[in-house]
Amino acid sequence: MHKTTFFPIGNADCIRIDLECGKKILFDYAHYGNAEDDSDLRIDLASALRDDLLAAGRDSFDIVAFTHADDDHLHGFSDFFHLDHAKKYQTEGRIKIDVMWVPAAVIIGTELVDEPKVLQEEARHRLKVGRGIRVFSRPDALKEWLEKQKIKLDDRKNLFTDAGQLTPEFKKTEDGVEFFVHSPFAIRQEDGNLIDKNGNSLVMQATFVAGAKETKLILGSDCDWEGWSDIVNITKYHERNERLGWDVFKVSHHCSYKSLSADKGKDKTTPVKEVKWLFEQGAAKGTLVATCDPIPTNDDNDQPPHRQTARFYEDVAAKIGGEFKVTMEHPNKSLPKPLEIKIDGFGATIRKITSGGGAVAVGQSAPRAG
Repeated sequence: MHKTTFFPIGNADCIRIDLECGKKILFDYAHYGNAEDDSDLRIDLASALRDDLLAAGRDSFDIVAFTHADDDHLHGFSDFFHLDHAKKYQTEGRIKIDVMWVPAAVIIGTELVDEPKVLQEEARHRLKVGRGIRVFSRPDALKEWLEKQKIKLDDRKNLFTDAGQLTPEFKKTEDGVEFFVHSPFAIRQEDGNLIDKNGNSLVMQATFVAGAKETKLILGSDCDWEGWSDIVNITKYHERNERLGWDVFKVSHHCSYKSLSADKGKDKTTPVKEVKWLFEQGAAKGTLVATCDPIPTNDDNDQPPHRQTARFYEDVAAKIGGEFKVTMEHPNKSLPKPLEIKIDGFGATIRKITSGGGAVAVGQSAPRAG
């Protein structure tokens, strides 16, 4: 059995994937919760992750992916992780990262400060020494930076993965999962030149295998509607529609309407046609997860989550007999807990929290052909 856990940390992202083979993967890390404030309902993320590793007899993650360098995807990471580039980040008890995944924008970005700058320094260090890093983009997008470091592109090509490829760290036959890269990507202009698009956001489809069953998870990061439209069009052009199929969809940008359309809508966000098609690819009884604060009932705040967007996701879930879950509302708004989805030969199943604090598994998705 594999397991995916979405943590209640407000409008922020952290997703842990536990593979049946024992490997552990983390997508983003944003520790905001204040354990000393009873009114702060966000989980103590650092303690939750550390306790889980301790129970497994580990002090590291096999992969930690930082989908982009926004604070709500890496807040507090430099206090939690062991970082190789400076001794001040190597004190006792820090959690190690075997391999770090980042988009190329983290390496070549300019004017980064605070935590994003620390992430950049760590990623650059790993790329310079040639280990413990995977960078997502076309290699030539980093050619100028590498040349300034007196590093030959050919000496680091094994550390780059482009859109449309599988990450080499995992194989379905060996690990029970594969990760297909949708973004960052490039589009070809009429003059034949390639232009990098959506470079700040790592978007993937994970395909899990358990028995004869395949279960698909879309990790949407903060992709906006324009990025999704390009991803859909590119995927259709290459006739790889199955790469946008899903049983579980981590919706983008904390339930923001900008992931569906430029227009929020009065009562419900209407997505552009490409994004509408994307959400029609869900399997029966599929699950949509919004990593965000509780859905508001009014429009007093321009920031996500947006009630109109939540209405669209609720409709998507209803049409496939599935569920739309909000991390800060699971199992309820007054006491949110981690949202755990187990993945086995029956598909994806949400672990329901009982009144006594335990968990029972119900709501499995319909079988998908392997």
